[in-house]
Amino acid sequence: MEDSFSHQMDPSALLYNQLKAAHPFFLLAGPNVIESEEHIMKMAKHIKAISSKFGIPLVFKSSFDKANRTSSKSFRGPGMVEGLKILEKVKVAYDIPIVTDVHEASQCEAVGRVADIIQIPAFLCRQTDLLVAAAQTGKIINIKKGQFCAPSVMANSAEKVRLAGNPNVMVCERGTMFGYNDLIVDPRNLEWLREANCPVVADITHSLQQPAGKKLDGGGVASGGLRELIPCIARTSVAVGVDGIFMEVHDDPLSAPVDGPTQWPLRHLEELLEELIAISRVSKGKKPFNIDLTPFRE
Repeated sequence: MEDSFSHQMDPSALLYNQLKAAHPFFLLAGPNVIESEEHIMKMAKHIKAISSKFGIPLVFKSSFDKANRTSSKSFRGPGMVEGLKILEKVKVAYDIPIVTDVHEASQCEAVGRVADIIQIPAFLCRQTDLLVAAAQTGKIINIKKGQFCAPSVMANSAEKVRLAGNPNVMVCERGTMFGYNDLIVDPRNLEWLREANCPVVADITHSLQQPAGKKLDGGGVASGGLRELIPCIARTSVAVGVDGIFMEVHDDPLSAPVDGPTQWPLRHLEELLEELIAISRVSKGKKPFNIDLTPFRE
């Protein structure tokens, strides 16, 4: 009885159950990286106002360190210590849960003291030590599917989290490599990811990256993206019936220091969410179609 009561009162379990029960979907959204405290506060204020208008559960997202940049000269963020201080201020000021990513097992304990959801980057989705360290914080773990992985692999990654004693896990589709500089989104993955027996999230922005697909004037390359197709992938995802939508949002995407080509303009967030909610109302994507294979008779 005592264990059951403590489990019911656990904040991570409560949030996890709220997100699982969200209708039509929950939202993980925010700018790609913390650019400044002022900017992150402004973005949180506007995104919360929009999501609240529609009654969509929001988890605010931003990264303190972009460790996997194409170039060593690229902007990475304020770092863990300063970044977590800023995210904690957002959490308190706007009373919203936080999701941010980790890259090393040694970061998990500190991040777990602030974040409500710890995100495992796609390139690290099979790293057992990282998954276990994140799981041991007791926080919800969102594992992004590697661009190189079949969706079935994510069932194993989710199980690593559960075997570490944490049942609060979700998996996220973010595209599959298609040649050297492109990603595609296979809608079948959104269904096959259900094999992980946990909520399925669709990353509708990173899925449209073109990794190292943009040549720079001074030499070298940077990642490009297909922002104009974000609504296409978003519509597909909610029609299929995902549990959550992950998207990066910026008030000035052309000036964003990281992943500008795949950040959705803040001014269009309300319009897009309104359409996605309308699609979800008419879709039966969350219910399996009962296919009758008995012979048809007149």
